[in-house]
Amino acid sequence: MEDEHNEGGEEYLFKIVLIGDSAVGKSNLLSRLARNEFDSNSKATIGVEFQTQMVEIDGKEIKAQIWDTAGQERFRAVTSAYYRGAFGALVVYDISRRGTFDSIKRWLDELTRTPDTILTRMYRVEN
Repeated sequence: MEDEHNEGGEEYLFKIVLIGDSAVGKSNLLSRLARNEFDSNSKATIGVEFQTQMVEIDGKEIKAQIWDTAGQERFRAVTSAYYRGAFGALVVYDISRRGTFDSIKRWLDELTRTPDTILTRMYRVEN
């Protein structure tokens, strides 16, 4: 977690990662959270993408950087580097594809093995 001070009060920055197999809806979840949009024709993420969501709580600005990671095996070495510094994680799976649920343990193992990750919360998201 990184905190900065500014004229309007304190600002807090939290990094949250979306992880899970390919085509489980991570990108659309990010689009809905950050821009209130949904694209039924979205393409697979290559590498990583992120959006920032701002909220004010008790007069303090809270900024969440939400990172969408590629779920394909070929990008695993690249995407796992972006777990560093993560404060939280959303593990996403597709309820209509049992294999994506079975992969949750592998995703969590990979996430918790990453150095410099300060995870305080992990949530499972059924899509």
